[in-house]
Amino acid sequence: MLAPYACHPDQSRGRLHQERMSSFRSPFQRDRDRIIHSSAFRRLKHKTQVFVEHEGDYYRTRLTHSIEVAQVARTISGVLGLNTDLAEAIALAHDLGHTPFGHTGEDALGLLMQPYGGFDHNAQALRIVTRLERHYADFDGLNLTWESLEGIAKHNGPVTGPNADKKHAGPLPYALAEVNALWDLELSTHASAEAQVAAIADDVAYSHHDLHDGLRSGLFSEADLMDLPVTGPAFAEVDALYPGLDKMRRRHEALRRVFGRMVEDVIAVAHNRLSAAQPKSVDDIRHLGTTVIRFSKPLYQELKAIRSFLFHRMYRAPSVMAERAKVTRVVNDLFPLFIAQPDRLPDEWRTDVRAATDEVTLARIVADYVAGMTDRFAIQEHARLFGGVEGR
Repeated sequence: MLAPYACHPDQSRGRLHQERMSSFRSPFQRDRDRIIHSSAFRRLKHKTQVFVEHEGDYYRTRLTHSIEVAQVARTISGVLGLNTDLAEAIALAHDLGHTPFGHTGEDALGLLMQPYGGFDHNAQALRIVTRLERHYADFDGLNLTWESLEGIAKHNGPVTGPNADKKHAGPLPYALAEVNALWDLELSTHASAEAQVAAIADDVAYSHHDLHDGLRSGLFSEADLMDLPVTGPAFAEVDALYPGLDKMRRRHEALRRVFGRMVEDVIAVAHNRLSAAQPKSVDDIRHLGTTVIRFSKPLYQELKAIRSFLFHRMYRAPSVMAERAKVTRVVNDLFPLFIAQPDRLPDEWRTDVRAATDEVTLARIVADYVAGMTDRFAIQEHARLFGGVEGR
């Protein structure tokens, strides 16, 4: 049974291109399935979270991260009476627009694209699902429902208006503006509770797995985590229950407690905020002026301490920074080469290139191509065209 404030499939605002309803899948199940079967989703297998894809088989990639986010989103949505299929669809799509090499690649491409309207991975995900996936006879993109597009566009909150995050100041990313011009996504309001769940599930997943990956990489140790909130008590609880437990089991038992603490906190806060707000519809959720899915203030402050630790000990570790410099050069070399010599793009991109009437349009086509590369392919292309990067 769905709550009254959930997104009900029979009340969906539909699709930009009208289609017959499926006889055995809801509109949101259909969205989820189209995302899973998309080329962009498959490419996430070889795209980075923190470590470059080739550095080890056990580190998270964008694909494994997206699957973990979807699992958390389904769990939280189910407890709260929300539409689990929609939450899962948004969770699976939220990273489709990421470049190779994670945020390092996005930072590099963002600087290169500044003269041409910038680059934003959330907006790029919309561009992928509305334009760049070209498999269907009747339309470009995946023709997702309005609710899924809304969730991709503003799962992190309003993009315009008084409630927008300060990081959204300035003009809309062009990819988002193009989609919004076709179909008003109501960018000044909050998204559905399902989209909010997808956003918090992202925070839960990466907070958990970055601790795992940082430990596995040797950038810090379990002893370092004993001094932090949340992680320290989790390890202490495991030590009390299982004295002498071997290292890997101890690590897993402690970090799954960290994971559980975050999920339980989100559910408790959501119950309290929903009980206080008494929303009667999904539009009530959108117009509350605040989120209903969030961490409690005490846990949020504790997680800030963990993120600060990860920033200094992992994201800005000397070995990670050295790799960031190498892969930044890959993007910095490839993008201007394709701008200057677009004939070097693959055949399937030539039609778009020939239709480009100005440098801005050409740059956005090149950005689509470079952003769609996997870590592995970007490194291989750079080696083919430039002879590789020193140190590889």
